Amino acid sequence: MSQIPVAKPVLDEQEVEAVRRVILSGWVTQGPEVAAFEEEFADFVGARHACAVSNCTTALHLALKAVGVEAGDEVITVSHTFIATANAIRYCGAVPVFVDIEKDGYNIDPDLIEAAITPRTKAIICVHQLGMPCDLHRVVTIAARHSIPVIEDAACATGSEILWKGRWEKIGKPHGDIACFSFHPRKVVTTGDGGMLTTANPEYDRKFRLWRQHGMSVTDAVRHGSKQVIFESYPELGYNYRMTDMQAAVGREQLKRLPTIIALRRELADQYGQGLRSTASVMLPIEPAWARSNWQSFCLRLATDLDQRDVMQELLDRGVSTRRGIMNIHLEGAYCEPGSHRVSVSLRRSVEAQQHSIILPLFAQMETSDLIWVVDAVKSTVHRHQLAIEQAVG
Repeated sequence: MSQIPVAKPVLDEQEVEAVRRVILSGWVTQGPEVAAFEEEFADFVGARHACAVSNCTTALHLALKAVGVEAGDEVITVSHTFIATANAIRYCGAVPVFVDIEKDGYNIDPDLIEAAITPRTKAIICVHQLGMPCDLHRVVTIAARHSIPVIEDAACATGSEILWKGRWEKIGKPHGDIACFSFHPRKVVTTGDGGMLTTANPEYDRKFRLWRQHGMSVTDAVRHGSKQVIFESYPELGYNYRMTDMQAAVGREQLKRLPTIIALRRELADQYGQGLRSTASVMLPIEPAWARSNWQSFCLRLATDLDQRDVMQELLDRGVSTRRGIMNIHLEGAYCEPGSHRVSVSLRRSVEAQQHSIILPLFAQMETSDLIWVVDAVKSTVHRHQLAIEQAVG
């Protein structure tokens, strides 16, 4: 049997034709397709403003700058996330303050946030890890009590929903101050790479648009379409964080597919749950009653006496690709230097989650036969390793 990958983007002739249209138009950088993608994305998530950028890391950087994070400030977030979350904080010269994740999941534990707040705290970044919405209502409530902006790292959460004041609403409305999305190929919507910021604040949106294009006062598109000569100016430091029209054209096609993609992923996640629910030595991911995940990933927690690497290797040998649980930033070399971060109390749950979790294959094109193969491989592998441990102890 051929290897079953962890993820696979949904791309076909529709995206090919979209890119072809842009190439033949002669305008391939940030332009009309980006503007259309922004409008359609804002409409999809229910946001007042959406601004496209080169990736989610640059989105996080601009979001932090917009809320006023500067050198010497602190930003509360989790270590249990991709390193870009903390890197964006350090780009501002600020210090990430890590708090632990919840007991039965992979998102920030709201109970630990207030203890991490100091006079230097200028923002909170909450991560919707693996597409599962965090307890956003509690995070926002705590932040409001201390007048601290909330930035949602929604890199994995395009299309995920949260029950907000009795109504189901998309992540990215946003419910905090700014939400940041990724369109990397591992995500549910892809543009090859790319990102988006959504906000209800027009001043934030104005800043995003200025900074993403070198701080240029007039965009290329406006200058190109003008009947009069325009000299642009550069009133402040900016960056080259633009999305291309080729990427945006792909993103527009992806948005059309998104409801179908999410429905398929939710069905596959349900089948995983049914197939593995009675399996000893594994804990299934929990979807709270107030959340609807897009199931960007399906993450299993192994019993602590099982060896993560050995289980993953046996699954790989049986044709099933997996990935280790989410990384912990504070354990990486880039964060070993004094002053690179601060830990608020303990990160025990975060470390245990990384050491004992594995991510299973899940993609919209996944056949039922592939899923059954994965379920059977997981069950038999876990059972065999558990039996070997019991025999060794006995």
